[in-house]
Amino acid sequence: MELSEKRCVACEGGTLPLTGDEAEILLKQVNGWKSSSDAKRIERTFKFKDFAEAVAFVNAVAAIADAEGHHPDLRVSWGKVVVELTTHAIGGLSENDFILAAKIDRIP
Repeated sequence: MELSEKRCVACEGGTLPLTGDEAEILLKQVNGWKSSSDAKRIERTFKFKDFAEAVAFVNAVAAIADAEGHHPDLRVSWGKVVVELTTHAIGGLSENDFILAAKIDRIP
């Protein structure tokens, strides 16, 4: 099953974050995302023709994030949105981060 077809599941404290190797395998399944040097976050920058398009994209991301119960950190500026994903409850990456990344990648 593709990541974009999966659903995020709640992570609780005590769940171990993905290892660097596990994260690298999932990273190959999402487009344009990069892992942080400590392998605790993934990030992607999306570019748009203006601020209004960037905000429309953020609204689309917000709808998906709410539906999945997993919320990214977003940085919005003129013509650009940086999306950062991590699972705060476990202090690193979980499969949820990659599921949400794959769903974000499908935004037209």
